[in-house]
Amino acid sequence: MISSEAQDIVSADTAGHGDDDNLKFVPVSESIRYRKRAQSAEKKIESLAEQLAEAKAEVEKTAEQLKSIQVEQKLVRELAAAGAVDLETAVLIARARVEGEAEADIDNVIRQLKKEKQYLFAGVGRAVTATKTAGAKERTEGSHTVLERAAKKAATTGSRTDLQEYLKMRRNFI
Repeated sequence: MISSEAQDIVSADTAGHGDDDNLKFVPVSESIRYRKRAQSAEKKIESLAEQLAEAKAEVEKTAEQLKSIQVEQKLVRELAAAGAVDLETAVLIARARVEGEAEADIDNVIRQLKKEKQYLFAGVGRAVTATKTAGAKERTEGSHTVLERAAKKAATTGSRTDLQEYLKMRRNFI
């Protein structure tokens, strides 16, 4: 502890200051401990501030990606409804035009795309349907298919070659 003489000297030195009347002396070891705790708390604050900044940057990046995905999905829906034949190409062109503008009107972009690149969209008279592959034959006359015709021919002629031809066609379809 501090001797009474030292306290008298301190009280005499601080007598004129008024605010320092209640001075407390802290042992050096405790003072060092407080200082180390304060320094570690400051380091922790700095690391947490860095983590917060990183988290905010990641949130902004994720928000931008989400907005981009939402715009792309809306473009796909609108272009499909508009009758785009080559949907992927139409989406790429429309997305490039939309990215340049902050508040782009997608309907306007699609209308402009239809004017400038008519080959990407189905014509007025054409229907957008997938054509059949080489293995699947189109219907020929009315309701008779190629397979039905071959079956009737094999049944009426009774020829082994007609029957063989019918079986080959049947194997391709069934």
